[in-house]
Amino acid sequence: MWQLLKQIARTDIPTRSVPAASDAWITAQQQQIQQEILDVLGRALCIRQIDAGSCNGCELEIHALNNPYYNIEGLGIKFVASPRHADMLLVTGPLALNMKEAVHRAWEATPHPKLVVAAGDCACTGGIFRDSYAVCGPLSNLLPVDVAIPGCPPPPIELLRGILTALRARRDTLAP
Repeated sequence: MWQLLKQIARTDIPTRSVPAASDAWITAQQQQIQQEILDVLGRALCIRQIDAGSCNGCELEIHALNNPYYNIEGLGIKFVASPRHADMLLVTGPLALNMKEAVHRAWEATPHPKLVVAAGDCACTGGIFRDSYAVCGPLSNLLPVDVAIPGCPPPPIELLRGILTALRARRDTLAP
């Protein structure tokens, strides 16, 4: 402990300045996305994320959407704990036999109009687990999927694009 305190005392304060931000386009993009969400829903987009049997790689990328760089809360997109409060189900992983009933109940509990997004190769096609005895296959075997986001795991920007694609598709179906 004493060694650590001596090291801290010897360390100088950094003199380098913080690098300038290179993504000035993000603020304009954020305002456009916020307006699209308000035009379609009139409020924030609420997402219920369901792990149907994944390896958690996709969940790590979904959690990255909440970091300061992507800041989806600032865009008007939030995650909710109950499908009854959700506009969209974001499902990851292959559809495991043990999760089939739970995923179907979550879909039934989600109010209309509901969106379903399959995130990752496993949810889209069954992935490397497709031939397993414990897997029913891709999510589309159980639910109508609006958007499929491929990748193992898909990067956060692709997840955001998929979510916005589903929202835009909903806007286009609601337009007169």
